[in-house]
Amino acid sequence: MKRLLQILIWTAVAWLGAVALGTIAFHRGEPINATWFVLAAASSYLVAYRLYSAFIAAKLLALDDTRATPAERRDDGRDFVPTNKWVLFGHHFAAIAGPGPLVGPTLAAQFGYLPGTLWLIAGAAFAGCVQDFVILFCSIRRDGKTLGEMARDEVSKRGGLIAQLAVLTIMIILLAVVALVVVNALKSSPWATFTLAMTIPIALLLGVYLRYFRPGRVLEASFIGVALVLFVVVAGQWVADSPYLAKVFTLGGVTLAFVIIAYGFAASALPVWLLLAPRDYLSAFIKAGAIFSLAAGILLVRPQVLMPPLTRFVDGSGPVFAGKIFPFCFITIACGAISGFHSLISSGTTPKMIQREGHARFIGYGAMLLESFVGVMAMVAACAMTPGVYFAINSPASIVGATPEAAAATISSWGYPLSAGTMTGLAHAVGEQTLLNRAGGAPSLAVGMAQIFSSTIGGERLLSIWYHFAIMFEALFILTVLDAGTRVGRFMIQELGGRVWKPMGRMNWMPSILLSSALIVGAWGYFLYQGVVDPLGGINSLWPLFGISNQLLAAVALVVGTTILLKMGKLKWIWVTLLPMAWLVIITMTASYQKIFSPNARIGFLSQANAMAAQLAAGKVAAAKIADAHRNIFNLRLDAAVTAVLAAMILVLLVEALVQWYAILSRRKAPAMQETPYVATQWAEGD
Repeated sequence: MKRLLQILIWTAVAWLGAVALGTIAFHRGEPINATWFVLAAASSYLVAYRLYSAFIAAKLLALDDTRATPAERRDDGRDFVPTNKWVLFGHHFAAIAGPGPLVGPTLAAQFGYLPGTLWLIAGAAFAGCVQDFVILFCSIRRDGKTLGEMARDEVSKRGGLIAQLAVLTIMIILLAVVALVVVNALKSSPWATFTLAMTIPIALLLGVYLRYFRPGRVLEASFIGVALVLFVVVAGQWVADSPYLAKVFTLGGVTLAFVIIAYGFAASALPVWLLLAPRDYLSAFIKAGAIFSLAAGILLVRPQVLMPPLTRFVDGSGPVFAGKIFPFCFITIACGAISGFHSLISSGTTPKMIQREGHARFIGYGAMLLESFVGVMAMVAACAMTPGVYFAINSPASIVGATPEAAAATISSWGYPLSAGTMTGLAHAVGEQTLLNRAGGAPSLAVGMAQIFSSTIGGERLLSIWYHFAIMFEALFILTVLDAGTRVGRFMIQELGGRVWKPMGRMNWMPSILLSSALIVGAWGYFLYQGVVDPLGGINSLWPLFGISNQLLAAVALVVGTTILLKMGKLKWIWVTLLPMAWLVIITMTASYQKIFSPNARIGFLSQANAMAAQLAAGKVAAAKIADAHRNIFNLRLDAAVTAVLAAMILVLLVEALVQWYAILSRRKAPAMQETPYVATQWAEGD
């Protein structure tokens, strides 16, 4: 009877998801209700977790809770730290859920709500969650080794070196774009800057509290942390209203860039228990709470999705970024469906902290589902605004104009009515000087979230509070990726440096920690500065590079995962990783070619650089901007070179892997895995 009841319940959930997805896919005419998006996503994720992740855990990976994890065997109090399952889920979710699921869907909304929503749901269940889960398992079985190390051990030494260099280069680009989104969200906003800055001492307090004063009192520390964070959100308004404090916390883009670089260095060098883990755990509360509250708000308010399912910009002429729906919708959505960055966390900090292999399903597959849900909520928030407001916030001044009047005229001519007074009034209502040309996706998402929240609690008078809460919420998402990613980058530099100079490879040696931390933040700091001074707002040129790099990294992870599964004798189920890998290779190679060689100056890096060089030669650039033009030309050509090198590296790695696969399948070579020998756990069940 119980079994029959379970079947009926899950059949009902699956049926509800199918109806909701069908409604989203085929609805035309009047605006669709946002409730369908929540139902489609939640039902699909529940079915995917209950069935597909269980199948992977049992058939593909055979998780073993009797096996000691690296956190148990190598506990050192700095990087290898046994961590409560829920705290680690919070850390992992906070570390992987950066700007991608917020900014990617918001930017991709320029194509309409339909393609992005379908890819968010299907891509996560069959690609993103699979990658995270498989790589986390593989790293746990290999003493917490990074993706690059696993590529070297399992594919080939040459392929491994190429993978390590490619992964490190991609990591640098990812972190630069992550930091750029924070800068664009915080610049000239004292309220948001103060609120985010205060989360750092709060995290330090929690770290010390749980380490020395009240060890194990996770729930107690959680209440304290969340209460303090909510207090600083409200206190941010007092700061913004104070003439002196507002001046202190009103920072320009360049200043914010250097502040964020300093923070990244500190987060990389300090012990994981002091800043990284408590901050990520605290952030996870805010993130999950805000997303579920947004979903509840959508169910209560039932807002209409005003953006059409497909817009006129599917042809590649979009103002937010240029490029046709294929392949640019997929590389723009990025993290909400599948993210290569996740493989660095799944083979970086998380496997060094996990207590049981069985937790990998909940943390690896489950956290990615939650991130995808964030992406769907971001899509709804962006598309619930009137299209005119959406394009005014996200389009650069060089396309729509720098004044409300110019933007209104340009956007209205596209068929999306907008008045200048609308933008001025909206900026005043949320407590900002202007919302025009805030490229990066974060401000427009904050406006969408604030409008939904204020419709449930407080109305227009609390719109500014909700807006700045949303900005803080987004920045928390992003900074947790920045600090965890910088730490993983530090591990990579130490691993590579150890080949040249052995002391550099000592993970606990402080000079090595400080030097490698400085190198990684200096590298991504350069690209961050490039984006901050870019006249197109940085996001226009750097986000496609981010998307390509991120998806290339996912392809690397799936190549490594597929190789390990073949060695484990899982040929029957190899399609689980092979199919998403093939799809990513097609997407990324197409996008890479277009970003390098497209004759459209808004798409191709080289054509844009050549167009700017022609303007310089013709004397059409003002004398005051000649130096900026030369720098932008150099940066565009550098972006093209980086894209070409990364694509070539991934193709070489793929060839190396194909050779390895052929040798295994033809039995010319006995599969030799580099798994750590089995050691039985000493922990009692339930520890």
